[in-house]
Amino acid sequence: MAYKPEQGRIARSAAFWSLALLVVYGCTSLNGALQQWGADYGFGHWLGSTVLEDLSEVNGFRIWILSWKVTPALLTALGVCALALWGLNRYLNREKIAELLIETENELKKVTWPTMPEAVNSSIVVVVCVMFLMGYLAGVDWWLGRVVTWILLGGS
Repeated sequence: MAYKPEQGRIARSAAFWSLALLVVYGCTSLNGALQQWGADYGFGHWLGSTVLEDLSEVNGFRIWILSWKVTPALLTALGVCALALWGLNRYLNREKIAELLIETENELKKVTWPTMPEAVNSSIVVVVCVMFLMGYLAGVDWWLGRVVTWILLGGS
């Protein structure tokens, strides 16, 4: 099935950006891990970092708005992030994946969503049921604790 780029736009955008947030989080963790590894094992000779470290230390070579110090760890994390986002975009635009997301969006358009009063009433019912169940389980737990204590300690 050949799809048009505007088909399933919302589902495909939601899928991309939710996964992109995970990729960015992973790359920030990678940056921190590489910096820690560099501090522990001497990043100074990896990828010629002495030049970049000298620039960032002496001349304040930083990314302007974010005030990030440019290091090989940051450059590696940014490269991995860019490559992962490119791959994610390619993956989500594959025909089978795009069809799945288009069909998902079409099915979600058929859903009848509850009105606000229906949602509030349903939430109240759920909260009351949970409170009742919580009280019942707490009471049974207390009662069983007393019974087991009475059995183990000899009925005092």
